[in-house]
Amino acid sequence: MPAGCNPAPAPPSASRVSELGRVGPNSSDKRGPPLGGAAARLQPVSASGSKIFSPGLLDGQVCLISGAGSGIGRESALELARLGAVVVGCGRRKEPVEETVELIEAAGGTADAFACDIREEDAVAEMIDQLLERHERLDVLLNNAGGQFLAPAESISAKGFRTVTELNVQGTWNMTHAAATKAFIPQQGGKVISATLSPHNGMPGMVHSGAARAAVENMMRTLSIEWSRYGIRCVSLALGQFETETLMTKYPKQMVETMASTIPLGRLGRPEEVAWLVAFLASPAGDFFSGTSITIDGARDNWFGSWPPAIGQRQGEPLVEERKPKD
Repeated sequence: MPAGCNPAPAPPSASRVSELGRVGPNSSDKRGPPLGGAAARLQPVSASGSKIFSPGLLDGQVCLISGAGSGIGRESALELARLGAVVVGCGRRKEPVEETVELIEAAGGTADAFACDIREEDAVAEMIDQLLERHERLDVLLNNAGGQFLAPAESISAKGFRTVTELNVQGTWNMTHAAATKAFIPQQGGKVISATLSPHNGMPGMVHSGAARAAVENMMRTLSIEWSRYGIRCVSLALGQFETETLMTKYPKQMVETMASTIPLGRLGRPEEVAWLVAFLASPAGDFFSGTSITIDGARDNWFGSWPPAIGQRQGEPLVEERKPKD
């Protein structure tokens, strides 16, 4: 989680999932105060700046973030603004994005908000036109919005599958194509960062989202080649399970409570950890990253659970082959 990822419309019987990030408890994880409620969402952002990067790192850049009203999208918007970027956020509902703008402006940053359904090509084109009219350029696009619902594959209707792929694939394409043709290609440069999901070895219960996210990763690889002649870099971020407020309320309780135990590092990711990676890629340090997928998931892509596993250990140490001593 990953997500920043709005719930896709789903059949009423389906359990809804609405963020790229996912959350679960872990007693060994040192985290901040619990998330939740409007008061928590609207706490002012620290004016002291980024915990990782130097002030002014992104001065002069204009960054567009879809799904900027919550979770990873909001945290990424806050971090980019701390570094001097002008942040433009969009979402299907404008109010959450405006909350993000309030947080940025309270810390002295500059931000703008749009209501936009990224599945609608004309709406996306109009938004990009207005962005360019107001800010004159666009340097970074973070495709963070998306969604899915949790359901067995055999119960997903054609409409349900199509809804998820339209949001995750068509929506990402609409944003990427409009940003490229209207800004990046004329400018001869720009960066597209698209959020996808980890693990890559199959996503039981979310086959529609697994298929869609794989399509987005291939889209970024292909465009990194085709659009390299315009100086456009394209990268996907495969996000594992991340702690977001929305996920704490949307995922089934049993899943939430056991999720951290499925990750080798033994904890969930924090939204700011994705935001730091986004900021790195947006900066000059990310200028040679293109055509790749960066996995950030605490090693979940490589292994399910802790190591050593319960059935393969003795007193906390991995079992080893017992060899006969040499004569």
